[in-house]
Amino acid sequence: MGFIDKVKEFVAPIDESEEENSVYETQTVRKSEVDVEPQSQYERPKNRSNASTLNPNTKMVLFEPRSFGEAEEVGLRLKEGRAVVVNLHKLDREYAQRTIDFLTGVVFALDGKIQKIGQNVILCSPQQIGVSGQISLGDPDDLDDA
Repeated sequence: MGFIDKVKEFVAPIDESEEENSVYETQTVRKSEVDVEPQSQYERPKNRSNASTLNPNTKMVLFEPRSFGEAEEVGLRLKEGRAVVVNLHKLDREYAQRTIDFLTGVVFALDGKIQKIGQNVILCSPQQIGVSGQISLGDPDDLDDA
């Protein structure tokens, strides 16, 4: 018998007929501990509010993630056959790199394409969405002053 059990026995003695009920109550308490709300914002279930609002005719979705956790939503849009433009400006450098790595894997699995279209902006497209043309990411000094 552990220390906590001894304290419980001292505070509220249990007779033998109630002992079976205490085992059930202990199991119930343990189950409810599992159902406790997660403390961290990263452990909370994701809210899929955007998923139901997308028009079925939408072919491209724009994202500006604020955490790495939103990369999953981008991956889901790619799996649905939509192209995705992701602006990584609001992510820390480390999370931006993790997001790019994750999306590279998703695009590879879908036989799609990923390309940089601007500073911290990428375009991911599944195989069924064709993308033509390229964006030059040369030096800003190369621009003509018209």
